Amino acid sequence: MLCQDCNKKEATVHLTQETGKEKVMLHLCQECAHKRGFRNPLEGVPFPLAEFLAGMMSQTKIKKPEKAVEASCSLCGMSFSDFTKVGRLGCGNCYLTFRSQLNELLRKVHGSTTHRGRFPHSQKDVMRPLWEESKLHEELKRAIQDEDFERAAELRDRIKALADTEQSPSGKGE
Repeated sequence: MLCQDCNKKEATVHLTQETGKEKVMLHLCQECAHKRGFRNPLEGVPFPLAEFLAGMMSQTKIKKPEKAVEASCSLCGMSFSDFTKVGRLGCGNCYLTFRSQLNELLRKVHGSTTHRGRFPHSQKDVMRPLWEESKLHEELKRAIQDEDFERAAELRDRIKALADTEQSPSGKGE
């Protein structure tokens, strides 16, 4: 979409103003928006993700493994302390390796650890085990509340089998 003022550059600033029942929308390029006096309050302010995550982690009480050796990703070798310094994970397997440590961080940042949005069609098969695990956990809670301990034991075993499958590097079991 072209800028409404100059009709030359791509519009990158999109403003909507509502007054009563009237709605005015402006689509401007950076230069024209600047001429009109619109400024981004975060312009020029760096947002260091690594520092943000490190700050969040310092406020989070993470259960450290009883072992003195810190776990690291079996594929890329990244440790969780490396992640808190760099601000990004090394590979997709890191999400599985550091899953327990990431849960509290995700809860703080997003308010939840459950994804409720849509997934790309190609990712549905990858997510199926996680959806199944979530469903099994809910069933387990209900079985315990209903004091159906035989069913609860069965569900616990199915969850453990799923978790063992996820933990293997190939994702297909050991």
